[in-house]
Amino acid sequence: MTKTKSVYVCQNCGVDSPKWIGKCPSCGEWNTFVEEIIHKESSSKVQIAGLEQIKQKPVLITDIETTVEKRIHTGSDELNRVLGGGLVNGSLVLIGGEPGIGKSTLVLQVVLNLKGKRTLYISGEESVNQLKLRAERLGFEHPDCYIVSETSLEQIFVHIQNVKPDLLIVDSIQTITTESIESSPGSVSQVRECAAALLKFCKTSGIPVLLIGHINKEGSIAGPKVLEHIVDTVLQFEGDQHYMYRILRPIKNRFGSTSELGIFEMQQNGLREVSNPSELLLSQNHEGLSGVAIASAIEGVRPFLIEVQALVSSAAYGMPQRSSTGFDIRRLNMLLAVLEKRAGFKLSQKDVFMNIAGGIKVNDPAIDLAIISAILSSNIDVSIEQHVCMAGEVGLSGEIRPINRIEQRIHEAEKLGFQKMIIPDINLKSLNLEKVNIKLIQVKKVEEAFRVLFKR
Repeated sequence: MTKTKSVYVCQNCGVDSPKWIGKCPSCGEWNTFVEEIIHKESSSKVQIAGLEQIKQKPVLITDIETTVEKRIHTGSDELNRVLGGGLVNGSLVLIGGEPGIGKSTLVLQVVLNLKGKRTLYISGEESVNQLKLRAERLGFEHPDCYIVSETSLEQIFVHIQNVKPDLLIVDSIQTITTESIESSPGSVSQVRECAAALLKFCKTSGIPVLLIGHINKEGSIAGPKVLEHIVDTVLQFEGDQHYMYRILRPIKNRFGSTSELGIFEMQQNGLREVSNPSELLLSQNHEGLSGVAIASAIEGVRPFLIEVQALVSSAAYGMPQRSSTGFDIRRLNMLLAVLEKRAGFKLSQKDVFMNIAGGIKVNDPAIDLAIISAILSSNIDVSIEQHVCMAGEVGLSGEIRPINRIEQRIHEAEKLGFQKMIIPDINLKSLNLEKVNIKLIQVKKVEEAFRVLFKR
């Protein structure tokens, strides 16, 4: 008989233990250990039919001929940008995101746009009728797209042999199970073994595979971290369900840069690519409105202008509130301390609410100057000129620190018709002013920026 033993595995981080533990010693989560049965004679034992083992010999690095990777154009410029130019043959790509954010819609839209490629869509969560209705809603047709609702890994490889696709999609990896592991779908063992088998398939066959994965409450890919190590590319699809914008951000990419960013707009008939996010993130007219400032930000390598909104009011309940949407609340508290200590504005007894328009999250420190300007504008109830934007990092001593990629920020402001831009004094020394058609105002401290904005 096959000898078996049981082991307890943490469903959050993948660490195992010979007995049940209430709190995981590795990740600190409670009640995440689940018993799993392990066969001693198991051999990871998912057989990929029709694929022969390729025996290779070590070769000298000088004898290896370098070739340019052929990429498959996905039909989506935003997705191509994030992937580094398109899908690489034989690559394993993982797309993660919150439930209902639009992962399946994005992948199905890409599949239906791929002309001349035979695709196989494996759905473990939806029926074929549901996918057909979604495809009709998206308004795309693909005569060479095969869809099957299946959760067994062994049956998936049978379908692959019958269809012989050029692209494989698995939605989602947490629903796929293999008979060689006696545990529930989505467990650490199942996710690890199924992902490893799919990796072996795509590397030996040269067929790219797209995996869709869930994320946990902390915002990371559900399942063990080994899943992110197995795949070639990890893409995070994020956004607020109450807003229309979605951001596709690469976390890991073996075939391209992790500094790119793809922006989509969720509409009734699917996801629309946003080629110029600055025009959509700025309101039509904020002239005469206090508490609004325009910042020139960069996410990855992509510049765009965003609208920073702030509201300062007297604390009605004694304890002042600090609230931030789309920006780190700890950095907001630091900027408020700089305003009070270095600039002399008393905000300790006032509520401060800050928001990045459009529902996006920005981590660029260059928007510090716009944030404190919007806060001060709301505090004194004086509006900022409509055609003025700014970029600068604020230090703890109240100085305006230099920022990176200043030329890209300036060109983006010029393209949208801004007339003035406030930048750090140090950045102006490295600029070629002959190519600049916008008035640049250099500042060294926050007080100088306030005098320019509010004429004081």
